Amino acid sequence: MNMQIVTVTAPTPPRSMADTGLGMVMMRDILLKTMFRMNLELVSDIARVIAMPIPVTQELIDIARGQKLLEATGTLHANSGGEMGYQLADAGKARALDALSQSEYYGAMPIPLDSYREQVRKQSIRNIQMTRQQLTSAMGHLILPNELLDHLGPAVGSGRSILMYGPPGNGKSSISNGIRDALGDKIYVPRAIEYSGQVITVFDPIVHSAAEASIDDPNALRRSSNRFDNRYVLCERPTVITGGELSLDMLDLTYNPTARTYTAPLQMKSTGGVFIVDDLGRQAEPPQKLVNRWIVPLEENKDILALQSGEKFEVPFDTLVIFSTNFHPNEIFDKAALRRIFFKIKIDGPSQENFLKIFAMVAKKKKMPLDERTLVHLLKVKYPTINNEFANYQPIFLIDQMIAICNFEGIPYQMTPDLIDRAWANMFVREERIVH
Repeated sequence: MNMQIVTVTAPTPPRSMADTGLGMVMMRDILLKTMFRMNLELVSDIARVIAMPIPVTQELIDIARGQKLLEATGTLHANSGGEMGYQLADAGKARALDALSQSEYYGAMPIPLDSYREQVRKQSIRNIQMTRQQLTSAMGHLILPNELLDHLGPAVGSGRSILMYGPPGNGKSSISNGIRDALGDKIYVPRAIEYSGQVITVFDPIVHSAAEASIDDPNALRRSSNRFDNRYVLCERPTVITGGELSLDMLDLTYNPTARTYTAPLQMKSTGGVFIVDDLGRQAEPPQKLVNRWIVPLEENKDILALQSGEKFEVPFDTLVIFSTNFHPNEIFDKAALRRIFFKIKIDGPSQENFLKIFAMVAKKKKMPLDERTLVHLLKVKYPTINNEFANYQPIFLIDQMIAICNFEGIPYQMTPDLIDRAWANMFVREERIVH
């Protein structure tokens, strides 16, 4: 695929504790909690888990030793390049337990919010150059009218919001996924960020597909083989897909009262990528209310989140939002909301010509021989009964039905007017009154 990828600038690994942007007490407490919870002794293991280069980890250990919280075990571990081991002193265990009672968070050091903002700016979804060829390659398995790509291309390239609307079964979800596939490059996602002493976890293995980690090699001469700050994970641009289950509280920080830590909301996990709201209008909340929640983020590229204390703070909003609905936009939005959604694209059913192309493509893929007499019956007898309204899902539905009948009857795959009639009967339910 001929990609026009702008290489994203990697966040540089910190060379000292000062470079991390974090306070010494917070770093020391995370170190103690991590050693306590994971029973770690070796600097190289600790460095990997707290996502710090070895020299910075050693600097932190030396501070904790100076405060009599850690002590050297006095044993050199032969199987790990003669590394010295460290363990928590009694005072260190007490401090670790005290710190855990305030927040259970341990592991990777977080990224300060300001540094995170800077990285988001460097890898913004709005920096993407989307070419026609990229979009066509990603949508190659779909038969789409040319004018649809004319509208989609600029919409995706702008990194702004898109509303796709039209009758069900015409591939709005497949097009959304095609847009995601067309993005093609990678960005750096923080494992966690820090604001006002609170830790918010961002990296989520369900949303983010990790490409690689950068690990410090304890045996390397300069001991800093990290190619980027290991507090980030290099990932494909993320995609979050929600449907009828989306509710407004999913767009707020989630606070875990037991662990006393926060988890980033869905739209923050999709930063630098795509957030798809499928089936808009099927949620418990009215669509107008959902879109009102997005108005400030969509216009100002920033979102406002709140901590348990009620303190509000701004985070970057750098997401291509795709709304997809089977309703007409005027039925579910007022004019102010519609004005704020940048691109509105109607996804209609295919023309008869494109319907036949899709039918032939599906038949070939499923090894179902085409039969001209059956196709004439379908177009001249069956479709007039529904005002010749073609939909992209129908070829797959009809062919799968005929395959199921052939399998049941124990006959080779074939198309006949009779089989089409039987398949058609399952595609629509006859209007009738059922007595209860």
